[in-house]
Amino acid sequence: MARLAILFLVLLQVASISGFAPSSATSRGTAFRAPATTATPATADDIDASEYDLSLFSPCKINLFLRIIRKRPDGFHDLASLFQTVAFGDMLHLKLLEGDDVEDDEFMCNMPGVPLDRTNLVLRALDLVREKTGNTDKKFKSNLVKQVPAQAGLGGGSGNAAAAMFGANELLGRPASQEELVEWSGELGSDITFFLSHGTAYCTGRGEIMTPVKAPFGKVKLCIVKPDIGLSTPQVFGALDYDQLSKEDPEELLARFLEFGVDADGDDAYVNDLEQPAFDCLPELKALKEDLLKVKGFDHVMMSGSGTSIFCIGEPDDMDAFMAEFDSREGVSVFPTEFTQREEGEGVWFEGSL
Repeated sequence: MARLAILFLVLLQVASISGFAPSSATSRGTAFRAPATTATPATADDIDASEYDLSLFSPCKINLFLRIIRKRPDGFHDLASLFQTVAFGDMLHLKLLEGDDVEDDEFMCNMPGVPLDRTNLVLRALDLVREKTGNTDKKFKSNLVKQVPAQAGLGGGSGNAAAAMFGANELLGRPASQEELVEWSGELGSDITFFLSHGTAYCTGRGEIMTPVKAPFGKVKLCIVKPDIGLSTPQVFGALDYDQLSKEDPEELLARFLEFGVDADGDDAYVNDLEQPAFDCLPELKALKEDLLKVKGFDHVMMSGSGTSIFCIGEPDDMDAFMAEFDSREGVSVFPTEFTQREEGEGVWFEGSL
């Protein structure tokens, strides 16, 4: 009863913000032509941040629990999940281009395989802000330095889009309010609205109902372990066995995290209904989790989102031995990091560096 009372009080204090859209949302039409591909992509060390007006850290996220409630008649799924930003992420450099000879945006990215045309969420985010604020004549130079892998369940691309929306609005003189950015973000993708929060949120519906919450987390240490092989979200949902879904009440899970922090009064609060289909698709992913569960010092180990990243709450008793065993494995990368939050205040963004 105490947990439910805490949950009730929290939900009374926060407003549900609509804005999520399915990750399979189609691209918006645009009157802007695709930018030309730039020559040599830069690394973080190559970039002179002073050449840009803004340099914004773009954090990724983990799902502390993820319940799939049901499949809807429209083909989507109702879910309930607690999202949390972490200090592992990308960096987006932005500059407002001036001059009569400027015809289009300039966009660069260091990671091979990232699209450089207007299918990229950064460029779609810039288009969206321009359209909504009536600044269709303004152009931007953007340089995205990525280290968050794709198909990881970490929301890297969605975080990039949120940073682009925030940055464009800042460089245009803040024509849009925070509430308007949140509302518009749903036109781009499922997780983008969350990254316009302050770092912790409870998401329900098909993900479009986002309720910011304040949890007693602090700077929690964790390691993200990512095998090179990925899984698409449709692959994972296609292998979902509805008979194996957890029976845990997501509101009770939320109450446990809000009352007890990351300990959540037991490991059974760490529920991800998408582990079963992901592990069925990739048995080696299940084996990796089982190996990580044996590491002394980790309190909780679970897959994030639809995978294939696995996060481990805590720190290994012997970090050197842990890195030697796992980070040196062929096809596996390890990213030690911690929880992060966005501070309150107008014009304030997530702090971080690569």
